[in-house]
Amino acid sequence: MTAIVVTGTDTDVGKTIATAAIGAALTATGQRVAVYKPTQTGVSGDEPGDVAEIERLTGVRGEDGVRLVAPMAPRPAAALEATTLPMLEDHLSRVARLEGSCDVVLVEGAGGLLVELTEHGETVADLAKALGAPVVVVVRSALGTLNHTVLTLEALRSREIRTLGLVLGSWPADPSVVELSNRDACETGAVPLLGAIPAGAGHLSRDEFIAGAPDWLPGLPR
Repeated sequence: MTAIVVTGTDTDVGKTIATAAIGAALTATGQRVAVYKPTQTGVSGDEPGDVAEIERLTGVRGEDGVRLVAPMAPRPAAALEATTLPMLEDHLSRVARLEGSCDVVLVEGAGGLLVELTEHGETVADLAKALGAPVVVVVRSALGTLNHTVLTLEALRSREIRTLGLVLGSWPADPSVVELSNRDACETGAVPLLGAIPAGAGHLSRDEFIAGAPDWLPGLPR
């Protein structure tokens, strides 16, 4: 397993912090980890994006495939800039190059599983399929997450893409009854719950984040 794709049930579910935690947990076992973000939207110039956030928290380095200014899905964001998105083969080549110098490449998607990444409309799911990579699905803890989670898992299953497991992207210190019920459903489902990232983990220092990550993800295969 040299690549793992990290997707979410929606945007802003905690994919970047979860990707950072996975990277830190794997690095703690001695593995060399890199991150690839096929499409980073909502940034301009040298403004830091998700890869920079992961590096800040963990020291794990990576790169973007393409950067777009508008904070929206890649294809409409590219259209606003009259920019041509990379092809699927371009992303595969970038991941392969990173694989040559590390043990695991974490590929962080944009938005959800079926967000289009390429000029021809290939999605995060298509990229995972082409890589032959398992997928980690980052989910919310709040009301509505069960439906979104089941829909995402069904889409993966129908495409014969292996799901490595679920991660709760932001777990509150004082969870509600709904959140506790949702976590229980995730823990007892057919797909394993790898762990939960504490709310506010992105505000920790690098040392604190690295120290905590392995405990947050006890179910992550090492």
